[in-house]
Amino acid sequence: MEVKTSLLDNMIGVGDMVLIEPLSEDTFIENLKKRFDHNEIYTYIGSVVISMNPYKSLPIYTAEKVEEYRNRNFYELSPHIYALADEAYRSLRDQDKDQCILITGESGAGKTEASKFVMSYVAAVCGKGQEVNKVKEQLLQSNPVLEAFGNAKTVRNDNSSRFGKYMDIEFDFKGDPLGGVISNYLLEKSRVVKQPRGERNFHIFYQLLSGASDDTLKKLKLDRDFSKYNYLSLDSATVNGLDDAASFRTVRNAMQIVGFMEDEVQSVLELVAAVLKLGNIEFKPESRCNGFDESRIKDKNGEFCSVHFNYHSYHLFHGFSFIFLFLQDNSFEQFIINYCNEKLQQIFIELTLREEQEEYIREVSNSQYMKTNRKWSSLNVCNSNKFIARYGVCSKLVFSSKQSLSTICFLLSILPLSRCLLIHLSTILVYICPLHVFCCLTVYHSLLNVVYVVMAPPTAGFQFRASVGTLMKNLLTKNPNYIRCIKPNDKKAAHIFTDSLVCHQARYLGLMENVRVRRAGYAFRQPYEPCLERYKMLCKQTWPHWKGPAREGVEVLLKNLQVPAEEFAFGRSKIFIRNPRMLFFLEEKRRQCLEDLATLIQKIYRGWKCRTHFLLLKKSQVVVAAWYRRFAQQKKYQNIRSSALVVQSFIRGWKARKLLRELKHKKRCEEAVTTISAYWHGTQVRRDYRKFFRANAGKKIYDFTIQRIMQKYFMGLKKTMPSMSPVDKSWPARPYGFLDGMHQDLRRIFHLWRCKKYRSQFTEEKKATYEEKLAASELFKDKKALYPSSVGQPFKGDYVEITKNPKYQKLNSLVEDKVLLADVVSKINRANGKGAPRIFLLTKKSFVLADQKTGQVKASVPLLDLSSVSVSTQSDGFFGSTSAAKGDFLLSSDRLIEIITKLHRIGAASADRNQINIDISDEFLVQFKQDKVCVKFIQGTPKNGNGVACKRKNNRLLEVSVPSP
Repeated sequence: MEVKTSLLDNMIGVGDMVLIEPLSEDTFIENLKKRFDHNEIYTYIGSVVISMNPYKSLPIYTAEKVEEYRNRNFYELSPHIYALADEAYRSLRDQDKDQCILITGESGAGKTEASKFVMSYVAAVCGKGQEVNKVKEQLLQSNPVLEAFGNAKTVRNDNSSRFGKYMDIEFDFKGDPLGGVISNYLLEKSRVVKQPRGERNFHIFYQLLSGASDDTLKKLKLDRDFSKYNYLSLDSATVNGLDDAASFRTVRNAMQIVGFMEDEVQSVLELVAAVLKLGNIEFKPESRCNGFDESRIKDKNGEFCSVHFNYHSYHLFHGFSFIFLFLQDNSFEQFIINYCNEKLQQIFIELTLREEQEEYIREVSNSQYMKTNRKWSSLNVCNSNKFIARYGVCSKLVFSSKQSLSTICFLLSILPLSRCLLIHLSTILVYICPLHVFCCLTVYHSLLNVVYVVMAPPTAGFQFRASVGTLMKNLLTKNPNYIRCIKPNDKKAAHIFTDSLVCHQARYLGLMENVRVRRAGYAFRQPYEPCLERYKMLCKQTWPHWKGPAREGVEVLLKNLQVPAEEFAFGRSKIFIRNPRMLFFLEEKRRQCLEDLATLIQKIYRGWKCRTHFLLLKKSQVVVAAWYRRFAQQKKYQNIRSSALVVQSFIRGWKARKLLRELKHKKRCEEAVTTISAYWHGTQVRRDYRKFFRANAGKKIYDFTIQRIMQKYFMGLKKTMPSMSPVDKSWPARPYGFLDGMHQDLRRIFHLWRCKKYRSQFTEEKKATYEEKLAASELFKDKKALYPSSVGQPFKGDYVEITKNPKYQKLNSLVEDKVLLADVVSKINRANGKGAPRIFLLTKKSFVLADQKTGQVKASVPLLDLSSVSVSTQSDGFFGSTSAAKGDFLLSSDRLIEIITKLHRIGAASADRNQINIDISDEFLVQFKQDKVCVKFIQGTPKNGNGVACKRKNNRLLEVSVPSP
């Protein structure tokens, strides 16, 4: 968040009207309008705050704003009501000066809201603690109570204060609130019995009827129907039951926090109910025998007293009301309120002049002050005399032209005796004569204590004179702070600025005169420290640090800038600048200097950045060179090592071949000995056999015959032996029947031996492939028509070359485990049965579906969540998977047998998951999002020839046509 260091930074318009150039009423109003259009609702006239009602909520009252303005110089930040509140609070806390904040303005200008902001700021910055928080809460909660009994809806303001409020808060030496006294002035009591059109009575009457419980209303003998009470306005635009109901609960809670006892709260509500009932009493005219008129109550039930009053009539004045619509009937209370406002205006002018004069006396010696400020002193006397001549003599009327004099005379001629006309600072107003004193004496004798206290015998005029005197005395003994509230339009709407209305308020508030008073001497003043801190970059002697008193630094600075001596003056703690042009000259020089400094900073930063980049490149080049030299040496070493290995292998080969030749020669010698020995033994055996045969010529002939048959059988079997292929089922026929058993055993033994020899040739990878083929046979043989065509296909696994294809390198890096199968499949769409190409990756833990073009992962399903896979009995490649987390998928692949076999084998080989169930059926269900769809396979002739076609029958059926085998 940007934090300003002066009200001159990023200023919209002019933040202090004293600095406006040139000064005129038009530039004054234009500056207010410009700031208002940019939501800058606060503007200074020296230490006076002008507040424009924005008629909308603005984010400028947050806790961050409170901390931003806390303990800051008044002119250090942009204009804000928090700056004035902080200045007043710190003067009270640190200098022990009593402070008062005067908030003035028209109805609807935002006086009530301004007072709330001041109170909330003081509550936020003062101390904490249980007792302190209790006092702060009581002071803050007094507002809802006072507004309920003193505010009403008017044509100018929905929450118009119909009384003056003076809140006196006492603080201890630490600046913590100890308590407070709230005094109200000039309550408009006549509003209770009469409200102008479009306005309504005090809030409490509507709040009571809208928000009180049924039991409370029953005890007070009231009804929620507003039409039953004559004192309440019945305009639909003025009644808001929901807001009133909520406000009543807020008021009840606030009364308890402030300190009202329950019986006191009940007494107040009884008084409000009594006033509502009094309004329903009707009078009728009667003539007495002596000729005088009198008034009597129509309903004679109950207690009453007879008083001789005329039955008044207002028809005469109402007959002219259509001509002078700008004239309204105003009560005596409104008259004294307006008179009090003019007294406050007089106090404002007087204290403003005195404050300005004391500022010069405090900062400048008397001789220098009289010498350099004669112009301001003469203006001071002139303004005071003008004010007395215009506003101080009540017996005289001052008119600007003969036309205005004739207008006043005409108005006086048509007014009835019950009216009077007065000219105020703001406008011309017509007033009704006050209530007869006997009415006050009558209700004064009520038995209700609250009524006795409220309706004391002193008249309103007497009370007004005493209270205004006390108020003026209090204001004159305190250090004043001013907030001048202005409403921008009469429509109570945001973003509307009526120039004539604002100009009218500025005139009678005396804002232009206040600006001229401040500009008569020196237009701008600032303490030496912040002035030097802001402009020290304009002089080499003061930049970047000035060692010495701040005043001397400012003197050196202005001398270096060659500022004329008559344009400024030195006070005890502040520098005084006579003309705003001089200040703007300093600001322009500062802006140019800041641009130069920014350029210098950018240059230094760019140089640092380029040098840093160069050093990084240099370091990177050294690292790259080192790595390259390392790589080159590694390649050289590998080449030398490879060459050495080749030479060694050739030498070992030569030695091995030499040894082999020697071993072969030795073996042939040994075999020759064995052969000779065998022939010799054979000769001996044949000789012995002949001897034995001659000796056993009878029985031995049969044995010899059998031996000859067996020898012939084995020799013939050796010549007709089938091939070593395990799939070769041929076997030579037996020559004799009695050899059948042995013939079959030999066939079985030979096949087992042949299979063993065949398996011994396999690698581990080939063994796994045949094991998968065997598993596929167990799953699909004689169960699915597609299986025979897959027998001759090798199970390669990677059909898209995912490790070599650069298009899928990112996809391969995303898969954590080894890819067991990678192929292109079609993901069947539920809407039209068409397939979208997807990359199908299978690992030991999951299978992944990715976009074929971009390689972006579309779905990843853990195999732990895969419970079953469904396929048909036909020659199609469709299969549906059921997953608990991702839902179901309907896919199609030309390598269905291999995909399902690998899925089944992974489930069977894992100990931490259940085996995946393979469901082979021509109908199975697939869950598409929220709907279950039946996929049905039928034999037919698709439109596309011999391919498989999908057709959507309805929301629950997807029909797949498979060509007949």
